[in-house]
Amino acid sequence: MPEVTSTTPGVSEPQPSTTPPPGRAAHRVVILGGGPGGYEAALAARLRGADVTLVERQGLGGAAVLTDVVPSKTLIATAEWMTIAERASDLGIRASDDASSRPRYHVDLARVNERVVGLARAQSADIRDRLDREGVRVVEGTGRLDGPYRVVADGHAFDADSLLVSVGATPRVLPTAEPDGERIFLWTQLYRLTELPERLIVVGSGVTGAEFAGAYNALGSDVVLVSSRDRVLPGEDADAARVLEGVFRDRGMTVLSRSRAASARVAGDGVEVTLSDGRVVEGSHVLIAVGSVPSTRGIGLEEAGVRLTGSGHVEVDRVSRTSVRGVYAAGDCTGVLPLASVAAMQGRIAMSHALGDAVQPFDRGSVAANIFTAPEIATVGLSEQALTEQGARYVVSHLPLDRNPRAKMLGIRDGFVKLFAREATGIVVGGVVVAPRAGELIFPVSIAVAQRLTADEVSQALSVYPSLTGTLSETARLVGGQRLGGAWG
Repeated sequence: MPEVTSTTPGVSEPQPSTTPPPGRAAHRVVILGGGPGGYEAALAARLRGADVTLVERQGLGGAAVLTDVVPSKTLIATAEWMTIAERASDLGIRASDDASSRPRYHVDLARVNERVVGLARAQSADIRDRLDREGVRVVEGTGRLDGPYRVVADGHAFDADSLLVSVGATPRVLPTAEPDGERIFLWTQLYRLTELPERLIVVGSGVTGAEFAGAYNALGSDVVLVSSRDRVLPGEDADAARVLEGVFRDRGMTVLSRSRAASARVAGDGVEVTLSDGRVVEGSHVLIAVGSVPSTRGIGLEEAGVRLTGSGHVEVDRVSRTSVRGVYAAGDCTGVLPLASVAAMQGRIAMSHALGDAVQPFDRGSVAANIFTAPEIATVGLSEQALTEQGARYVVSHLPLDRNPRAKMLGIRDGFVKLFAREATGIVVGGVVVAPRAGELIFPVSIAVAQRLTADEVSQALSVYPSLTGTLSETARLVGGQRLGGAWG
């Protein structure tokens, strides 16, 4: 999962009455799982006056806060600082080799990971405080369904008028590469490291693999990225993936394309990863990042009549309903999109529907996502591949960042802005930004997609000069030029 969405603790908000009318009991909501989908649903249900019980076994915030999004992005933030430092010489800053002067920076991974884990725990505590303040009953324990309208947890039973399942997913484990938490790791275990791996082999070039490979490369490890496909990030925009792979190679990372890992084992003081073609890659540590599996087995879903897909995900519609009336699901266990922001939105939509409010169904076409590599890759709306597969008539405009004056000032060489718009109307339906802090730069494009703005309308908004957003405006102007038959492109 690439980010986390939560209501900011400590911010006072107007509170409606949560007392039911005389003679009528509050609607009972039971939530299984306290990740972004679960805790946001709990807050939304309390806002509407429901009696809410939330059962969580790991800690509030779930994997997203404790072992996935928050800790990984905290680690990456440290790596980003090192990446920025790499550009110092381009800006006229020279590090001194004089031993008597201030030393050059090095990474103390033990302190980095101590901070990572501490921030994750603090965020979890903030969520717990907010739920307590809002009157959510939090039950710490392992829960399962006992029929469609009851959850049992550690000997206690909780009946529900509406039930939400938000149990998330766990890293996929390869039977030929069993993690030991010392040499062979899942990404949830990396925060145990106290020293930088000398040579880290990353198996899997999807979002998680690419993020950790880039982070440890920036922190100072020699990194080998094993990709079973012909490029990194095979599910992402092809132009963006090519830029990132080029950056990886320029920074000294070894990228093994079309190389499938068959097994991994500890060998002496290191590891050996055997590829399907018989080659053996040696390293000090290996990270297995080959996707996740939903945490839906053995918790009573099928016995309660909730339909699962072949992959084990809970089937849901656009308002988070499952196959059983009154039972909803949100987050990674649904397989809709593995994003914390999507989980939170699904949870809020579920509670609006369950409690009788007007509901805006979930719209995949307006979802923004970010890959926290260096440079970052941010996307929103329809991809170029999706538009092509639909047979849509669209206009695409693309501008590299290296011509942007602000990018030149900051020493940024790699990146671009790309926009997609309907040919007939000029309405912006998607975009890609590859740049430092692309996750921030994508927001204007997100507004354009959500509000169905045309490229001309986007280009009429003034941008600061000089700024990276100037390239967004210029790219939007190019869309208009192409639609009118101009020579720009």
